[in-house]
Amino acid sequence: MTEEHTSTSTPSPKPLLSIIIPAYNEEQRLPASLDQIVAWMETTPYLVEVIIVENGSRDRTTEIAEAYAREHPNIRVVHSEKGKGAAVRKGIYEGRGDYLFMCDSDLSMPIAEVEKFLPPQLNGYDIAIGSREAPGAQRFNEPAYRHFMGRIFNFIVRALAVPGFSDTQAGFKMFKRDAALDVFPYQTIMGWTFDVEALYIARKQGKTIVEVPINWYFDEDSRVDPLKDTWNMFWDVITIRLNDRRGLYDSRPERSDSRSEA
Repeated sequence: MTEEHTSTSTPSPKPLLSIIIPAYNEEQRLPASLDQIVAWMETTPYLVEVIIVENGSRDRTTEIAEAYAREHPNIRVVHSEKGKGAAVRKGIYEGRGDYLFMCDSDLSMPIAEVEKFLPPQLNGYDIAIGSREAPGAQRFNEPAYRHFMGRIFNFIVRALAVPGFSDTQAGFKMFKRDAALDVFPYQTIMGWTFDVEALYIARKQGKTIVEVPINWYFDEDSRVDPLKDTWNMFWDVITIRLNDRRGLYDSRPERSDSRSEA
């Protein structure tokens, strides 16, 4: 699949922060989220870029994203193969910032809270993950059954992949640039569970990973099917362990520091 940039310009100064938004059929949620991000960026003393990674949408997602990119030179639109993991990896390689932040398009964490992940509030880590369970975190409007299913999956993740983390699936994760470019060349899972694989690889590499308590607002339009996706994620976790046994995370794939798909 040919990758093309659709924005008309790229900011020349190097940004401190790249916000990566995977977007699949997001014509309803994307405009409000981008409005919030644009308003927040106007208040920041540092340069921020936004990379919208459209990955196979069948609605007006591309049209809407490109309209924002035309109006805001620090917003870019790129395309990837289907799958949230594929979209995030594309965004990681496209990002120019010292910090690379993946952000769900529903913006269930207020964007201003990204400052909790950045110096001077936080430093000395390779990867910081937003947590709905860490001390100080708050959940809003989440149905009990969704919380229960999330805790089941977290138990699976802690038991089989990355023990010690209270929440790995909130959707908001910050990578220092060097750490991201060490981890993502090993990625094999292109669906929802890509971030568990990334954390598994990062821990295997000895990266420093910290949890950041966030305020998280449940979105009734969530695309996650609690039963089907939990089952699929369980098998993805098994795949991660099998990949490790086969040595897939021990080889040395070429590290990419260019803004192109690996």
